[in-house]
Amino acid sequence: MDHARTPLLTALADYRRANRYGFTPPGHRQGRGADERVLHVIGRDAFAADVLAAGGLDDRLTRGGHLAEAEALMADAVGAETAFFSTCGSSLSVKAAMMAVAGGDDGGLLVARDSHKSIVAGLIFSGVRPRWITPRWDEKHHLSHPPSPEQVRRAWAEHPDAAGALIVSPSPYGTCADIGAIARICHERGKPLIVDEAWGAHLPFHPALPTWAMDAGADVCVVSVHKMGAGFEQGSVFHRQGDLVDPDRLSACADLLMTTSPNVLIYAALDGWRRQMVERGHDLLGAALDRADRARARLDAVDGVRVLEDELLGVEASHDLDRLQVLMDVSDTGAKGYDAADWLREHRRLDIGMSDHRRVLATLSFADTDRTVDALVEAMTAWAATTDGSATEPIVLPGPGDLQLETVMLPRDAFFGPVETVDVREAAGRIVAEQLTPYPPGIPVAVPGERLDAGVLDYLVSGVEGGMNVPDAADSALRTVRVVARDAEQ
Repeated sequence: MDHARTPLLTALADYRRANRYGFTPPGHRQGRGADERVLHVIGRDAFAADVLAAGGLDDRLTRGGHLAEAEALMADAVGAETAFFSTCGSSLSVKAAMMAVAGGDDGGLLVARDSHKSIVAGLIFSGVRPRWITPRWDEKHHLSHPPSPEQVRRAWAEHPDAAGALIVSPSPYGTCADIGAIARICHERGKPLIVDEAWGAHLPFHPALPTWAMDAGADVCVVSVHKMGAGFEQGSVFHRQGDLVDPDRLSACADLLMTTSPNVLIYAALDGWRRQMVERGHDLLGAALDRADRARARLDAVDGVRVLEDELLGVEASHDLDRLQVLMDVSDTGAKGYDAADWLREHRRLDIGMSDHRRVLATLSFADTDRTVDALVEAMTAWAATTDGSATEPIVLPGPGDLQLETVMLPRDAFFGPVETVDVREAAGRIVAEQLTPYPPGIPVAVPGERLDAGVLDYLVSGVEGGMNVPDAADSALRTVRVVARDAEQ
C-alpha cells in the first residue's frame, strides 16, 4: 500500500480549499460563531477543521470512504488484518473488544486484576463476569507485574468455559508480559487473547522496543496513540487478526459505544501519525531510545534517586521493559513520589506522567530533546537536594493478601443495585459498590462487587492523607464509601 497517502488529512485539506459551507452541525460554523476569547486560546484553525459527515469525512455516516482507507493503511502499517479508529480513547476500544469476545457469554472473561479502570467499566456496562488473573506482586518494591504465562494457564484450568482472556501490556510502568507465550496458551483452547496495549502504540516501529502484540499472536490489541504516539487525546486504534474474533461483531460493538459525531481532527491526526511512523518511525524512535538511555544514566546518578530496570525484569518479574518509561524510585530520600511530583510541578513547571508512594515516572517520547531531558535531570537534582522527607505523611502499605479481595457479586450488580454510604471506618467486610482507584495509574484497588478488608481501606485512607488522588470515589476524601445495601448482599 502507498503509505505516503493520508486519505483523512487530504480530504480535510480539500474541504478547506473548497471553501464549503454547511447548514449542519457544528453550530460554530468553522469558528465564525465562536467567542473571540475562546479563539484567542484555542485558535481559529481548530474550529475550521472541526467538520462532520456533511463534509464527507466520516464514511460511517457518508459514502466518502476516507476513514475506511485510512484504517486499512493503519492495519497494513502494523501487520494487523483490520484496524478501527476511535475518537473516544482506548477506554471505548477495550470495552468494544470485551463485548465482542464475551458479551452474552455466561463463562465470563479472564481478566488481569491489574487492569485499568476502563476495563472495570466495561465489566459494569456489559455484565460480563470477571475471572480474575492475579498479577505477580513484588513485595520488596511494592509493585505489581503483569501475569505470567503460568498464571494464565492456571486461570484457564479454573475457568475453562471463559470466552477469552484480557491482559494489560505494557503496564503504566512500562513493564511487559510474555504475550507470545500467553497467546499460545489461549490458542491451545481455541480462545482469543485481548491485549490492552494502550501504552504501546509505538511498539511496531522499532525492533529495540518490546514485542508488538500483533507480532506476538494476540487476536485484538488496543493502543492509545496520544500516549506514546503523536495523536490527539482520545485518539485510539484497535487492531484485529485471526479468526477467533468476528470483525463484524467487533465493529458493531464499537458502533454501539462510539459517538455519531466523531471529531475529524482526531481521525486526521491518527492518519498523519501512521504516515510519519512508516516513513521515519525507526529513526525517530531509535534517537529517542538513545536519548532515554542517556537520561536514565544521568537520573540514576542523582543522590537518592534510583532508576529501575534490572529490578523490573526476570522470571518472577516482567518479561520486557519499554525503556522510554523512566521509572525512578525516590524512597531513599525519605520522601514519597507524590512529594516529588508536587515539587516539580510547583517549582519547575514540570508535570510527571505518574507518581505513587515511592516512585515518579517520566514518560519520554520521540518528541523530547536534549533540552527537555536536561530540564528533567536538573529539576530532579534540585528536588533531591532540597528534600529530607521530614514533611511526608506515612502510607500504610498492604500486603499481597490484603490486595486480593474476594469477589462476591458481579460488578454490574453491585454498581447498579441498592447502595448505602457508610463511614470508611465501618466499611471492612462490606461489598463495595464503586471503584476506588488511585489515579494515575488508574488501576482500581477495589472493584464493585468485591468485599473490602481493613488492609485495603487503611492503604487508601493513609494514601489520600499522604497525597494520593482517588478521583472516581463519590467521596474523594474517602471519609465515606459506597457499599451494597445490607438487604441486597448475596
